[in-house]
Amino acid sequence: MSDQATNPRTRTVTWKDPREGAAAAKKLSGMEYLRAIQRGELPGPPIAELMGFTLVDLEEGKVVFGVQPGEHHYNPIGMVHGGLAATLMDSAMGCAVHTMLPVGAGYTTLELHVNYVRGIAHDTGPLQCRGEIIHVGGRVATAQGRLTDEKGNLYAHGTTTCMIFRPQQAGAKE
Repeated sequence: MSDQATNPRTRTVTWKDPREGAAAAKKLSGMEYLRAIQRGELPGPPIAELMGFTLVDLEEGKVVFGVQPGEHHYNPIGMVHGGLAATLMDSAMGCAVHTMLPVGAGYTTLELHVNYVRGIAHDTGPLQCRGEIIHVGGRVATAQGRLTDEKGNLYAHGTTTCMIFRPQQAGAKE
């Protein structure tokens, strides 16, 4: 048996109660909410802790997330699972949409399309995904994303379509 098979690795993940952030999100614009997370005033989402995502940059309509791929992201064939790239891209593109939303509005991913162009391993080095708005309408928004390494090599690109939930006006009917 190889040393790796007899030498297990462990990883501990710690996160804060996500209900605090969810409650605050209803009282802040999307940009205000993400900036509060960036400043450490509100807890980040547990998925970011689990996957190892960091919020690198934030501006209206654009969000950059980073990740350091590791063995804990591997699939059975010894490469980083494509779900890491897809989840990072979903987060960056969705948060780009979120930066455009007013107080009380929310969103959910309706469709996610990812094109993988290069394999990822634990020694690939840090990756960043830039999510950027294409269009924001009354009920639907679209965004695009690019996953690259520090040299600018492309690993994946994609698009998302998000449904927007806007606050209901007093007395308005759906």
